[in-house]
Amino acid sequence: MFNFQRFIIMLCVATVTACGGQSAVKPTDTQASKPSGKGGYYLDDGPGDNPPADIDSIPDAQPKTETLLPRSNQPYSALGRKYVPMTSYAPYVRQGVASWYGRRYHGKKTSSGEIYDMYGMSGAHPTLPIPSYVKVTNPANKRTVIVRINDRGPFKQDRLIDLSYAAAYKLRISSQGSAPVEVEWIDTRPEALQKKDTIRTATPAPAPEIIPVAYAPPPAAETRTIAANASNNPDTSPASYYVQVGAFKNEANGDLLQKKILGLELAGNAAVTNVYNDGIYRVKLGPFSTRKEADVSASKVRKQLNLSAIVTNQ
Repeated sequence: MFNFQRFIIMLCVATVTACGGQSAVKPTDTQASKPSGKGGYYLDDGPGDNPPADIDSIPDAQPKTETLLPRSNQPYSALGRKYVPMTSYAPYVRQGVASWYGRRYHGKKTSSGEIYDMYGMSGAHPTLPIPSYVKVTNPANKRTVIVRINDRGPFKQDRLIDLSYAAAYKLRISSQGSAPVEVEWIDTRPEALQKKDTIRTATPAPAPEIIPVAYAPPPAAETRTIAANASNNPDTSPASYYVQVGAFKNEANGDLLQKKILGLELAGNAAVTNVYNDGIYRVKLGPFSTRKEADVSASKVRKQLNLSAIVTNQ
């Protein structure tokens, strides 16, 4: 006798199976059973019993050019919805909710056919290519990780990405189960990685040593001459111009930006300094002898770093 109920169950299972032959469904609240008693995680999921001693020391995934897996990037359906994976790079930055999966899937195959390691830096996404790499940021604490996408999921409408337990731990969201994040797809095309390597290996010019010196004002007659020349041609005024690029409460952030500007030679022959004043570290380029020179440098900063750059005379 034909078992209609069994047929329906088999049909549902087939619908939510990824093209690689592996189950693409990650835990959702609608699938939840009673809490397991180990922290209240659903479906007996959660951290492993013997985690590594220092999960924070687990290195991020290292972006590299990889060949896409044809079976893992075909259109598919899951939980009544159709998904069409992306197969060519396009800028992708999204904000949404991240969840994570742990011991219940540890040691099982992912949609790529690889074995899931909850202590590896990996993730699952409905449509990003397999494999691909993304930078995930927790806006609450500014922590970031880089993970390799090798699985499909999550499929709840309010979820953006599923992270490995290690990635969630490093972002400090593992105890919450889910949290808001920002996901940015990393361009791993050969030409993009080559450009990044060139920038990374460029030897930055050493920051000039700033030595305070006494300044004696010119005689009154000379001052009048300078003022007259400045009024006739403001652009050749002896006043100094600076480009302010950023302001940080953390000195280390200012130092990183300073090194990046030096490496890209965005200041020309001018100095790049990380100046502290009133509790704020400000990265400044200069002095420039003319406003035009400062404007050119500010334009380079805006174009190459996509940062605000303000020209000042102090």
